[in-house]
Amino acid sequence: MTVSQKDFTAGILDPTRPAPEGLLDGKGAQTSKRFDVYRNNVAVSLTDALVAAFPVIYKLVGDEFFRAMAGVYLRTHLPDTALMMYYGDKMPQFLKRFPPAQSLAYLPDVARLEIALRESYHAGDATPVSADVLGTLAPEALMAARISLSPALRIVRSSHPIFGIWQSNMIADAPALVKRAENVLVTRPQFDPTPHLISDADADFITALQRGHALGVAMSKAGQGFDLGALLGLLLRQGAMTHIS
Repeated sequence: MTVSQKDFTAGILDPTRPAPEGLLDGKGAQTSKRFDVYRNNVAVSLTDALVAAFPVIYKLVGDEFFRAMAGVYLRTHLPDTALMMYYGDKMPQFLKRFPPAQSLAYLPDVARLEIALRESYHAGDATPVSADVLGTLAPEALMAARISLSPALRIVRSSHPIFGIWQSNMIADAPALVKRAENVLVTRPQFDPTPHLISDADADFITALQRGHALGVAMSKAGQGFDLGALLGLLLRQGAMTHIS
C-alpha cells in the first residue's frame, strides 16, 4: 500500500494520529515507533527555529508558553522554504488570533520588529554613498534629488513601545521602558542589524524616499518639526543611502 503525501503530512502534524497505514520498514513491518520519533523531531526542530527567530517574544512569555504556542503555530504554518531563517514570517498575524496571547497586545508588533531585524540581516549587500556627496549638491539640486536606500533598511511602526521592549530584553542596563507608540528604523551598517528609535516625521520621510519621491517632496511628507540634517546624518553613518540621482 502506498502512503500518500497528504496522509503522511497529516500524521506528522497531528500527534494523536497513528502512523499512516502502509508505512513499512525494509522488512515489511509497520514503522509506528520510528514515525513517532520522526514526528517528534520535526516538531522540536521547528520549535527551536522559532525560539531562535523570536528571542524577545521567547523571553517575554517564557519557555513553557512559547513552546506550547509554537506547537500550535507549526501545525498550521508549515515552512514554505527549506531556508529555516525565514520560518515564522506569519507569526504577527498568528499572535493577533491566538487566544492565550490576547492580553499581550504588543506581541504581534514585537514579532514584526524581530522579523525586520532578521530580514535586514539576510538582505543583499549594497555600497553606501560617500558621506560628503550631499555637500556637493546645490540647494535646488538637493531638493530634487532622489535617494536610494539600502535593501537591508526596514521601518516598523507601532502603537506600542516596541523599541523599549526590545532594548529591555536584549541590552543589559537598558533605559526604563516608557509606555508610548514607537517607530523603529532598522539598518545594517556592517554585519549585524541595528534598531533605532525614530519619530513619526522620520518614518514618514523615509517611507516617502522608499516610494521614489524626491527629497523635497519627502520633506513635505514629514511635516513640521522634522530635522533633516539629523536624519540624513544617521542614514549616512549607518551606510543606509546607496545612490543619489
